[in-house]
Amino acid sequence: MVDDNSSDNTVDEALKERVRVITSSQRGKGISMREGMMAAKHDIIMYVDGDILTYPDALVETLTDAIVNDEADFTKSYFERQAGRVTQLVAKPLLSILFPDLAHFNQPLSGMIAARRHMLQQVHFENDYGVDIGLLIDMHLMGARIQEVNIGRLENAMQTWEQLSKMSREVSRTILKKAESIPQQNLETLGNINIIREQMEYSILESIDKLQKMVIFNLDETIFRENYLYSAAVAFGQEESLVQILQHYTDPLSVLTRSTALFQGRNLAELLEVADSINVTPDIRHVIRELKRRGYICGIITDGFECVANHMKNKLGADFAFANRMHLVHSVATGEITVPEFFLTGKNGNTQYSRAISSAIFPISITYSRRILFM
Repeated sequence: MVDDNSSDNTVDEALKERVRVITSSQRGKGISMREGMMAAKHDIIMYVDGDILTYPDALVETLTDAIVNDEADFTKSYFERQAGRVTQLVAKPLLSILFPDLAHFNQPLSGMIAARRHMLQQVHFENDYGVDIGLLIDMHLMGARIQEVNIGRLENAMQTWEQLSKMSREVSRTILKKAESIPQQNLETLGNINIIREQMEYSILESIDKLQKMVIFNLDETIFRENYLYSAAVAFGQEESLVQILQHYTDPLSVLTRSTALFQGRNLAELLEVADSINVTPDIRHVIRELKRRGYICGIITDGFECVANHMKNKLGADFAFANRMHLVHSVATGEITVPEFFLTGKNGNTQYSRAISSAIFPISITYSRRILFM
């Protein structure tokens, strides 16, 4: 068993089964597969994913019999399940254009495979979602005898739209890279490839549009354990000036614009360094990851700065962020800020800055009819 630098008790559980465990040199499926092949002792190498619990009892024989009987050099599984969108919208159309001899495979992205060791030693293992299609193409280009075998019905978790987007990019990149040596590229081919990519993007956007569940986290009240504005003022020697602003002004917009002016001349790296120094709610990354696994869109909202919100969005794996836009020129703050329209409300004919959303969102949850949670 290859442990891909896991952070749970995978190794302990594997050792109970008296199997040999190796730890891969770095994270990534392709590297783990290659290093597992290096560590294996026999001539036939078989790979199975570790996150499927419904493998049939005769899986080993089903995948390897054709190789043992010298009927094939490489076997690739297919199984009963709803056809994946990346397979249908990206992999198969691209294969039909660039590698038509492989277009008949039911599941070209399947990861349950078996092969002769000496052939695996000659191929390249991509280190992302492209690894499985890459191995199939390489084996084909080497002239290997390939069989697709049915391993029954398997249950696996549906992937999020974000994972599907990443998979589609990496699968298409691998197929196109493998096809670079094929002298059949022309404008029509490139046009067809572009249509395929557009279809996948449309499918992903359509999936997002249909989602009915969303969680929005308040950056300063729920994620950060300290207020960013105050922490930045302290870090840049502006604490006293910020206190004076808070004492003299009660209007949120006035406080925001004058506070932003305190950071004139500070560059983006300095602003983000403050964000990185603030403790966050324990396990917030795990919470966001789990919510996304369950189909929720996760967002961050703050009446602070967009550059900070986007930075934390990327660090925590959230999907979007709403915040005020601090003006940066050549990555240096000008001291000015733009407040988006969604933070402004009309009252008695006047436009005012509204903190109704952020000030009302404390660590309690409010459930709306479209299952949008504010935290």
